[in-house]
Amino acid sequence: MEARIPNPALTIPGAMDALMALNKAASTAGVPPRTLEMVHLRASQINGCAVCVDMHSKDLKRGGESDERIFAVAAWRDTPYYTDAERAALSLTEYVTRLADRPDPVPDDVWEEAARHYSEPELGSLLLHIASINVWNRLNAATRQVAGAWAA
Repeated sequence: MEARIPNPALTIPGAMDALMALNKAASTAGVPPRTLEMVHLRASQINGCAVCVDMHSKDLKRGGESDERIFAVAAWRDTPYYTDAERAALSLTEYVTRLADRPDPVPDDVWEEAARHYSEPELGSLLLHIASINVWNRLNAATRQVAGAWAA
């Protein structure tokens, strides 16, 4: 496998710094880092971003996450491994990642369930993380970045 071009975030001056600054700012609201990593993994699975699925699975493992929880993120609704707050974050992730799939992109019940578990700053953090990982997924998938090459 070979990438079409290098990742634009690495070749456009200031792009990587901007994306990293967004991620850093979005990480200050108090959402547990493991939840954010699961959000990144789930969006990346939906978008078919091999680079990010590889990276965030490994990051979860390094962070002490169990294999059961990592392996089951794509089937979170049908497994007993997640808290209600994590389920709300994963549901919000799916809806925000698939905005064009339905007339009401994020239904009230999905939003209300997330708001039941997260404060407004935490919801903002989740939304910024979901948006950020979707940017990375689109850059990587469009340019066919190779899974594992980021670690080299």
